[in-house]
Amino acid sequence: MDQLKIGCVIMAAGNAQRFGENKLAAVVNGKPLIRHTLETVPSDLETVVVTQYREVSAIAGEYGFPVILNHHPEWGISHTIHLGTEHLKHCDGILYMVSDQPLLRRDSVEKVVSLWRTHPHCIVGASHEGVRGSPNLFPKDFFPALSSLQGDRGGKGIIRANEDRLLLVEIHKNELADVDTKDALAEIYHKIP
Repeated sequence: MDQLKIGCVIMAAGNAQRFGENKLAAVVNGKPLIRHTLETVPSDLETVVVTQYREVSAIAGEYGFPVILNHHPEWGISHTIHLGTEHLKHCDGILYMVSDQPLLRRDSVEKVVSLWRTHPHCIVGASHEGVRGSPNLFPKDFFPALSSLQGDRGGKGIIRANEDRLLLVEIHKNELADVDTKDALAEIYHKIP
């Protein structure tokens, strides 16, 4: 069998209203949040960065990742998912990554991808003690449902409706921590190993 082609959508287009500014430029451990995310992407994935931000586009370019501009971030995360999915619909599966988990480790992302390669009919996601988080890798037959999401809704509903096809990869709980507010950013510093 041919090697499965896996895409990766870096979702970096949100308005970050609770944070109050472009949170992806916020610095953790000497690097902007977006850099932490881009450095966790396994090298063999066809990766695109969906964003509205010029500074994110510039950093993505440093890593050689193409950028898809989201001109309507107010339409919610579903529009980002739609743009990325349409661009990568030729792939056998797509890994969807949020951009605000600065403690997520590359080897954890690689575990998600590796498990999916051996179970390509399943959704594979990161979790800690049964609590699901991000990233999640969906097989091709879910692309139409992902592309038709509306508003500020991601893939959680699709996962909930298909738990019989869900496999979880256990990772450290701190890796799932995201930065939605400035308080959450301050809290991240207490979780850095």
